[in-house]
Amino acid sequence: MDDRNTGFVQGVGSSDIGAFADNLAESLDRQMKIAFEPEERKSLRRFSSTEVAGLLRVSTSNLRNRHKDGSFPEVHTDTRGHRFYTAEEIDELRDILGRTGKNADAYRPGRRDGDRLQVISVVNFKGGSSKTTATIHLAQRYALRGYRVLVLDLDPQASLTTFFGFRPELEFADGGTIYDALRYSDQVPLSEVIQKTYFHKLDMVPAGLMLSEYETETANALTRRVQPIFAERLALALEEVDADYDVVLIDCPPQLGFLTLTALAASTGLLVTVVPGMLDIASMSQFLKLASETVKAVEEAIGRYVTWDFVKFLITRYEPSDGPQTQMAGYLRSILAGQVMTEPMLKSTAISDAGMTQQTIYEVDPGQLIRKTIDRALTSVNSVADELEQTIQMAWGRR
Repeated sequence: MDDRNTGFVQGVGSSDIGAFADNLAESLDRQMKIAFEPEERKSLRRFSSTEVAGLLRVSTSNLRNRHKDGSFPEVHTDTRGHRFYTAEEIDELRDILGRTGKNADAYRPGRRDGDRLQVISVVNFKGGSSKTTATIHLAQRYALRGYRVLVLDLDPQASLTTFFGFRPELEFADGGTIYDALRYSDQVPLSEVIQKTYFHKLDMVPAGLMLSEYETETANALTRRVQPIFAERLALALEEVDADYDVVLIDCPPQLGFLTLTALAASTGLLVTVVPGMLDIASMSQFLKLASETVKAVEEAIGRYVTWDFVKFLITRYEPSDGPQTQMAGYLRSILAGQVMTEPMLKSTAISDAGMTQQTIYEVDPGQLIRKTIDRALTSVNSVADELEQTIQMAWGRR
């Protein structure tokens, strides 16, 4: 029988897949431009007095009185008399409190003399464990809290990069990503690929598909004994901008390749995301075992131990009403004891809905979502961020 007469297409070739990619890229480009008009870039909303009071750790009445006595500058006020603040204005209030408040240091949570840059890799062996979601929410929360934050997208899929409003397949097709700062030839300083974002005090280093070349190039470089080896390349790159940031968050790819190992070797802390299910926990166990064995080989290659100030496990996509999930969360806590964070990141329709428009719950207009739903999500994410913040502060010898 001649299949040409049946109406079926005989196979799909690489050129067809390329056409799919081109069509999707063009469509996404149009959608992103529509979403971010007229700037064609994302922008950050203003924050309410209640939100600002929570970020500054002051009461709303204190905030209100400071405006009345003139020690705080006036900000945008709506027709009902409610104040709304930009991220820059929040930072200005923080500086005023730092100069005039009774406990000035409380308003300046970042590094002090002698504190080392905290570099935290968000890792897991398995996709779908909310690594990118956790990374961007933590980064934005810490920027709002007054930390100088840098995020690195170390995943060639570049989901984090896209979240920040960039179009990696178009904007970074010819370079400008973390790959340029890690590659073995024509390497550029990290500062040259750092992008300022619409989020005050939050910078990022984007990723792109070219980053996948790092895996093959590293294997070849090891054979040729190229120095510095992969395990030292990111740490050395970060030295250039060490004084510019308090916290670096790295969104790692969902596999234990050279990219993830490069991040692990440069990190001062690890945040392992895990969905409380048997298969996910089994996958994480395999990841930890393989990571342990591989890092030992890295230590031998670089002649020093790889140590971290902390390793924390964050339970993600958690549904408290789900009996099996609750059991698995309890199981994790019984095995890993104090390494599992007390606060889980809840599964939330608010986070999912905001993500549909490449936004976080800090960016989305609260009026666009059900109040109870977004409040629940904010409480969860803020609690996770605050708990990890305490761990960071302890690593600096405080609290």
